[in-house]
Amino acid sequence: MELNNKVALVLGAIKGLGKGIAISLADAGVKVAVNYFDWAEELEALKTDLAGTGREHLILKTNLLETKAIPGMIKKVIDRFGRLDILINNIERGGWPIVHGPYDQKQWDLEMETTLRAKHWVFEAALPHLKTAGDGVVINFSSIAAIVGRCGPVSLIFNDGYAAAQRGISLLTETWARVAAPEVRVNEIMLGLFQTRHAEETRGWSLLTATQKKALKAHTLLSRTGTIEDVVKAVLYIIKDAEFMTGSVLRLDGGYILGGEKVDKIPEGIL
Repeated sequence: MELNNKVALVLGAIKGLGKGIAISLADAGVKVAVNYFDWAEELEALKTDLAGTGREHLILKTNLLETKAIPGMIKKVIDRFGRLDILINNIERGGWPIVHGPYDQKQWDLEMETTLRAKHWVFEAALPHLKTAGDGVVINFSSIAAIVGRCGPVSLIFNDGYAAAQRGISLLTETWARVAAPEVRVNEIMLGLFQTRHAEETRGWSLLTATQKKALKAHTLLSRTGTIEDVVKAVLYIIKDAEFMTGSVLRLDGGYILGGEKVDKIPEGIL
């Protein structure tokens, strides 16, 4: 895909991974619409950084839990830019066990409503415009919690409801790939531990002991947490180069999923 003058909508873009993706797309020539709702104290920095790209952009504030507001958000993007080529479905809510303690119903419902329901209705509202573009791209974001659940070193990070919601995203990715083809490719990036999501630059990380932090990195084959740049490179690859990939999950976890199993040296044998 040639990115110049394409139009992208990036959810959860007020800071962290979403903001990093939005800035990188703008730097690549994309006209970017970004949506936020929480973390209003980060808004001025977002405005400054987007303005610094020199690209046309649009900042929206929409509570995506209010599903009736979602078509209006998409309409604002179309009214401003006339098209929509890329949807970065980066919205989730997760409660760390070490932060929130045991679940209550409010926290459980909030995670399901944000991680699954909001993603669904944004996709539904955006799909006709992505199909019209003829070369559309959707990237859903999920977490390795979908695979590991609440076990091992991440037991302090991933809750049961969060993990269940993340597993649901892969089902949506596969279904949407079928629904959207052939005009739109739908893929998923499944994240491990990232500096601004489940690692160093989060409130929960500061509550972990040095031993607990060491265990998380030791379980990751590359012995580090991920960066915004790691995510940006994966996003640009899917958008620009992965022209024959749809319905797929790209696991970006530094090898956390594999890290618990060691490979022994092959024995001499008896023959």
